[in-house]
Amino acid sequence: MKIKQGFVLRQVADATIVVPSGKASLDFNGMITLNETGAFLWSLLENETTVDEMVEAMLADYEVDEATARAGIERFVAKLDSEGLLE
Repeated sequence: MKIKQGFVLRQVADATIVVPSGKASLDFNGMITLNETGAFLWSLLENETTVDEMVEAMLADYEVDEATARAGIERFVAKLDSEGLLE
């Protein structure tokens, strides 16, 4: 899975936001604000990846147990999918 084309991750002051561009801006109005972990996961999803690969990356970069990481990632991915942001 990966993020659909047309969504750009940007750092604006102290905030990390995602904005639609091009055709994506016709289907998605607004922007998304991400915390540090959300931005980390988003960057992984800019390329084809799996939940298992995301869990491995999270465990390597954050002090979190596997069950907590997997649950958070699955919630994040489900939210993005429900908003139509994943391919």
